[in-house]
Amino acid sequence: MSFTPISITMADAGQALQEGLASIAQGETLIDLSGLTHFDSSAVSAVLAWKRAGSALGRPLQIAGVPEGLLSLAQLYGLQDLMHS
Repeated sequence: MSFTPISITMADAGQALQEGLASIAQGETLIDLSGLTHFDSSAVSAVLAWKRAGSALGRPLQIAGVPEGLLSLAQLYGLQDLMHS
């Protein structure tokens, strides 16, 4: 079962980040963002950290169901490719 956060904002990014990292440490290779209803630029940072954690463990991490708004934020930072892998 994939990790599926519903909110990643400044208010809860720390918790979402830690939950995602714990999931990756337990072997998760997919983060499903299709249920993400609340997000800000903190979500881009969290995805970047999760991708790095997966790479560090030798397990490429897939990101699925990225909301259009989050894709736009990632594009603003030049990180759109991060969301398509």
